[in-house]
Amino acid sequence: MKIRVKKLSETAKMPVRGSKSAAGYDLCADLEKPAVIAPHTTVMVNTGLSMEIPEGYFGAVFARSGLAAKESLRPANCVGVVDSDYRGPFMIAVHNDGETPRVVTPGERIAQLVIIPYLAADFEETDALTETDRGEGGFGSTGKN
Repeated sequence: MKIRVKKLSETAKMPVRGSKSAAGYDLCADLEKPAVIAPHTTVMVNTGLSMEIPEGYFGAVFARSGLAAKESLRPANCVGVVDSDYRGPFMIAVHNDGETPRVVTPGERIAQLVIIPYLAADFEETDALTETDRGEGGFGSTGKN
């Protein structure tokens, strides 16, 4: 699959996979200077890219596991959704879950993008749903094991 990418600045970096079999493509911060993120706050970080995701797919923006585990930084909305008709700049709302300020440096890998297919659904209003063994049980109703 080809995804058209427009660099919005000369310093923007193309998305790349960390390994041959990686599902996610790293997105990098396109900054003029380091950005400090105070504890429990969010900063919008530009990637310097816009993309043309094919119809029938969306871009899911996930945290990078090392950045989240070691630096307490993650996308503020946990998983971002980029629709196929969006053509604006990819901005990552980076949130600091930690107790100390963190710094995002120019060119640093800040998130990963996974391209995922989706199914369009037509929702139909009804007065009744089909019965199942589980019924309305939720939030742990099926047990821990």
